[in-house]
Amino acid sequence: MGLGILEDTKLEHVPGTVTLEEERLNLDPTQIAASGLKTDKTGRIILVPQPSDDPNDPLNWPLWKRDGILFVLSLLSVIATTLSPLLAANTLTLSLIFHKNFTKMALLTGYHLLGVAIAGVLFVPSARVWGKRHLYLLGTVVLIFSSGWGGGSGTNYDSLLWARIFQGVGLAPFEALVNASVGDLYYVHQRGKRMAISNLALFGGSFFTPVIVGKITSTMGWAWTFYFIAIFTGALLPVVIFLVPETAYARPEHLNIDTAAIRREVNGNGAQSNSSADSNGTPANVDSYYEPEKPTSSATVDPEPAESPSRDSPRPSPFSRTLLPFNGRKTLEPYWRLLLRPFPLFLHPGILWACLIQGTLIGWTVFIGIVLAAIMLGPPLFFSELQTGYMYTGAFIGALVGYILAGLIADTSARWLTRRNNGVFEPEFRMVLVVPQLVLGCTGLYGFGIVSNNIEKYHWFWPDFFFGFEVAGMVLGAVASALYIVDAHRDIAVEAFTCLMIFKNIFSFGLTFSGYNWLVTYGIRIPFIGMASAQVGVCLLTILMYVFGKKNRSFFARHDILRILKLRS
Repeated sequence: MGLGILEDTKLEHVPGTVTLEEERLNLDPTQIAASGLKTDKTGRIILVPQPSDDPNDPLNWPLWKRDGILFVLSLLSVIATTLSPLLAANTLTLSLIFHKNFTKMALLTGYHLLGVAIAGVLFVPSARVWGKRHLYLLGTVVLIFSSGWGGGSGTNYDSLLWARIFQGVGLAPFEALVNASVGDLYYVHQRGKRMAISNLALFGGSFFTPVIVGKITSTMGWAWTFYFIAIFTGALLPVVIFLVPETAYARPEHLNIDTAAIRREVNGNGAQSNSSADSNGTPANVDSYYEPEKPTSSATVDPEPAESPSRDSPRPSPFSRTLLPFNGRKTLEPYWRLLLRPFPLFLHPGILWACLIQGTLIGWTVFIGIVLAAIMLGPPLFFSELQTGYMYTGAFIGALVGYILAGLIADTSARWLTRRNNGVFEPEFRMVLVVPQLVLGCTGLYGFGIVSNNIEKYHWFWPDFFFGFEVAGMVLGAVASALYIVDAHRDIAVEAFTCLMIFKNIFSFGLTFSGYNWLVTYGIRIPFIGMASAQVGVCLLTILMYVFGKKNRSFFARHDILRILKLRS
């Protein structure tokens, strides 16, 4: 048992488990040289996954280029995700303009989230087949025209509703694929801080939106909140075209040493042997797990040969080619099969755990955003839209705190636990982030419900304070689940992130129907006590996943649910 994680007895190498420190491999220098293992500049950390010799492999790009791509995608993600809480501070104004009740106003956000979920289901298999770049370009264009459409809706509620749905379509590629692009661009030991940045952009930056929206609405009118989104996204469109090349790469399978599965069998003498050992008896953990690139005749062939003019001497693609929305198929599997892939994964305990850890707190955050206007705009505070927008200051600070904690803890804790585990990294080490999520997120939910129930006594500060706690926990949970998926199940990361997107958006969509009715029927305190208690239960599920996570990874490597359903070749 490695640090409380139950060992597996079925596989010699369980997908996701990797040796990060070269001196822990127990290989002599001859074996290490023969294995073709590549390490970082220090020579101490093995690169996982192993980069190819192709200069078009994103792992071979300079770090500054990869960080630049992530910066552009994160910046666009901030703008795109501002759309979800865009109407939070304008609830009363829009209710009067459109002559609709608060539930109808909440559904402008609910159907927007439903649009994200539906579009994501359709977009993700396209990313699997043709890469992610064309979807980033499409999403940017859709954000521009749908935001202009929303601002020009006037007093037509149905027009604004459809504009919100299309805004969800534009948001979907960023919400579904940016975290997966982190897996494309970085090695395991580089992902922690970058995943914290991408999740801050996706789930944290949007909390500053209502602060600005309240001010814009009071001085320029609500339509300009949509127009500014269109303007800023339009300004970034050329940046995406010229500076965000395709990040998906069809890497030969033997280089994916984190996703390989090597069986452990028992021979007739009762001794263990590796099913992937060669005829010379060389152990699989040298020649199979750490297999060097083969000559052209035996190397895995890319689905699109045009990407590499010569296998003997790969050349960088010309810049003009990187500007194309497509640069060849990344898989030969049909679109329809990839379209159906995410749905069986809800039966995968690791994926379901990630959905719950990330999706429930995001849902409670959406719920707070929905009811916040009703709490603050009514008696005894009678806040204006501007003042209600300022209530998101605490949430924005909480998002920054969550990001800082995730950045400090994610890689540091993983490295420390890896050293304690004799140089072997387990994806379950990422679950350490759930501890501060439990403390901060659940404290925020309990506290918000208690103080908001007696707003006359506690006024505006304490609800804002606990809102910040809840959002900090949400960011930590988002980072924990995203890192676990990329590290433990990188081969199905895109489908797994689709599951997360479907779950959290449909869950949040459901809450928009019931939010105000819960307040009217039960008050504020009881619903939030119930939500906080449910969140405690969700976080405690992490104990089971931590202990049995490796056995779970082994089981689904041996019983691939996608292959059983003939959804994977």
